[in-house]
Amino acid sequence: MTKPRLAVIPGDPSGIGPELLARLLAEDAVRQAADILLVGDGHLWRQGAGQAGVELALDPLAGDEVPGFSGVKHLEMDTIAPEDVKIAKVTTESGASALRTLDKALDLAMAGEVDGVLFGPFNKAALTAAGLNAEDEHRYMARYLGFEGYHSEINVLDELMTTRVTSHIGLREVAENISAEGIRRAIGLAHDTLVQSGKSRPHVAVAALNPHAGDNGKFGREEIDVIGPVVTEYQDRQMHVTGPWPSDTVFLKAKAGEVDAVVTMYHDQGQIAIKLMGFDRGVTVAGGLPVPVTTPAHGTAFDIAGQGIANVGATRSAFDLLVRLATTHRVKRLAPVSE
Repeated sequence: MTKPRLAVIPGDPSGIGPELLARLLAEDAVRQAADILLVGDGHLWRQGAGQAGVELALDPLAGDEVPGFSGVKHLEMDTIAPEDVKIAKVTTESGASALRTLDKALDLAMAGEVDGVLFGPFNKAALTAAGLNAEDEHRYMARYLGFEGYHSEINVLDELMTTRVTSHIGLREVAENISAEGIRRAIGLAHDTLVQSGKSRPHVAVAALNPHAGDNGKFGREEIDVIGPVVTEYQDRQMHVTGPWPSDTVFLKAKAGEVDAVVTMYHDQGQIAIKLMGFDRGVTVAGGLPVPVTTPAHGTAFDIAGQGIANVGATRSAFDLLVRLATTHRVKRLAPVSE
């Protein structure tokens, strides 16, 4: 089996990211699953190890260039002074540190030095103070990479993925922003990401917009005029896409393991369900970008930062999924080009 090479960055220095990643890297199975490059300030990694109460040996790379490394190596950076790390506080310094390590990890991925990126939780207020100048880190990454194709956040819980047609807009704007092309993009993103993660013929369920899936037009015609026809298009292509399902029952199918992904029409339609099903195991994937990127779905948890009690479950799930995505990415990247 091809072993992927991953860049791992600590996330916001003020939050639980350094602790979680140090705890993750203390697991033998993690160290055996991938070659790992720790990117960032050595004192941040030592900080995390101290908070987690684990040993974390930092084996430095020689110079700034990344050779064909193996095992667990450390690429030193100087992004924040130790005295500027303020645990459980939003600071510009922490935001700047997070952005600089993210930029470096993306550079490594685009250069083919690593096959995927795992980052500890970011704090959006700190990123914004440091100059994020984007709606979120996903838009920032796309802009940094010069990527203009379709991309969107994917939420993952165990083997279930969710994507959405509309995202960070007001609820009153949702219906007018439901389009056939938007639904196609969301279905395609879910399908392609599942295939990349190892599913050969994934089942993608599409949620309705209206109560009772519109009840044959009684509560709205979006299911008849827009959503249903797109589902039929995919079925005509022999793809396992079903719906539109009433949104108050589709996640019962998901919970029972009957579907691999749910495409929702708006943000909270999927987020509430998936967080109730397992908030401590949730993963966020930067779907559609030219390199695989994952992170635990929770935030920086300033309320428990520095206390050594952060739950590593979501971080381990993010790592496990990244190994699968990055392995596929590596195989495709290294495959000989046919003439």
